[in-house]
Amino acid sequence: MNFRQRKQEEPEINLIPFIDVLLVVLIFLMLSTTYSKFTEIQLKLPTANTEAQKDYPKEMVITVGADGSYGIDRVPVAGRDVAALVAALSATAKGSKETVVIISADASAKHQSVVTVMEAARRAGLVHVTFATQSSGGN
Repeated sequence: MNFRQRKQEEPEINLIPFIDVLLVVLIFLMLSTTYSKFTEIQLKLPTANTEAQKDYPKEMVITVGADGSYGIDRVPVAGRDVAALVAALSATAKGSKETVVIISADASAKHQSVVTVMEAARRAGLVHVTFATQSSGGN
């Protein structure tokens, strides 16, 4: 009887099937992945040409302050909600639907304040709305 221990052979790891599987997975990922480039929106804000300003026969200037306060033709409006603006716009327009509403908002005013003015003008039946701008100083 041979009681000597046999010398065990070291197991050999075959890497070729492993590499084949990895290449198949890599090809699958390359074909199924969509590459999209995320870009920033480039904005160039418009400037006003002072020669092109138009005088309207019936106009109403609504100012929007940085704190959200409103004024119609330099008269402060009591409330800051749509209903108060609708009442003030209707009283100032005096039933004329051809009145042009000019929104003059502070640069740091919230968008919601301007949208509130536009909604109030719509509810008051005033459909001619425009925005006041500053002339470009250097151009």
